[in-house]
Amino acid sequence: MSGTQFSQVYGDQQQPTYGWAAYDSSGILSPFEFSRRANGENDITIKILYTGICHSDLHFAKNDFGMTTYPVVPGHEIVGEVTSTGPNVTKFKVGDKAGVGCWVGSCRACENCTQDLENYCPRAVMTFNANGFQPDLPVTYGGYSDKIVIDEHFAIVIPRNMPLEGTAPLLCAGITVYSPMMYYGLNRPNMHLGVVGLGGLGHVAVKFAKALGLRVTVISTSPNKREEAVTHLGADAFLLSHDPQEMLSAKGTMDGIIDTVSGDHPIAPLVDLLKVNGKLVCLGAPKSNPELPVFSLLMGRKLIGGSGAGGMKETQEMIEFAAKHKIIADVEVIPMDYVNEAMDRLAKGDVKYRFVIDIGNTLTH
Repeated sequence: MSGTQFSQVYGDQQQPTYGWAAYDSSGILSPFEFSRRANGENDITIKILYTGICHSDLHFAKNDFGMTTYPVVPGHEIVGEVTSTGPNVTKFKVGDKAGVGCWVGSCRACENCTQDLENYCPRAVMTFNANGFQPDLPVTYGGYSDKIVIDEHFAIVIPRNMPLEGTAPLLCAGITVYSPMMYYGLNRPNMHLGVVGLGGLGHVAVKFAKALGLRVTVISTSPNKREEAVTHLGADAFLLSHDPQEMLSAKGTMDGIIDTVSGDHPIAPLVDLLKVNGKLVCLGAPKSNPELPVFSLLMGRKLIGGSGAGGMKETQEMIEFAAKHKIIADVEVIPMDYVNEAMDRLAKGDVKYRFVIDIGNTLTH
């Protein structure tokens, strides 16, 4: 994307906006006033109603990745109501419900963009802290705010039958698990899928997998999640990952595994659970690189892959699939002024399974 294109898309900042931002690596958020650009020809302006709290919001607020530009307004699980449309907009009209996920821009011309893989564009613009990731990109502020302006290409149409608070997390967590299921072919009825971790990503992965007709086994270090996985979420089985006997009993039984865990953990025991030609897909990003079990891969023609969110076309498909099958995230709705307590609880894993901020009713200036 050229500088000229940047000036067209990220033009003069003309709409006063109110939100909450972290100002330093303490990660503590407090009120912040800034401006959004005027609504352009291809833009929509969205009055934000709900924003989910992703674990990456916490990481960026505290500069855990070493790339945060302060002040940072987190939030990339955004749903709201369209309040303005540019003259070239065709997907939305005023009053429609719209969503914004992890990306608000890309070059629109590279090989990845032309294949509807904007999330893998080298010039992809993150919904917040884009210039922290690539210094020559524009400053972007996320969904802990009262409005957002976005090119309609990067906005998602939200079906009217979907509860907005439960839909917001799907714009990150939902597409992050749905995309690898589609790409790696882990989407055929009666396949056996393992889901590692039962947090914000994991619980949504179970819901999508069951809707696709898969047999699902949740793999966790927490024995108290067994009943939650099977009784509440409908998983078919549960494995305690540090129980050698349980893990041995499932050896070589899974067509694929979706690993949602970001903390350091061994992957060799997971590879052992795969059938011949099985696939382990990593969605979390541990601080240290795990040891690669090469011999196990060779002897079973197994694959280890990764995946990062999804493009706009696939995200829209995911939302429509979720609407058809009544899939939403399990959420705890909180007021804006509870966000710092929520971040502390998130760091401790004390949430089932996603915090969602009620922006529309509780973000007051």
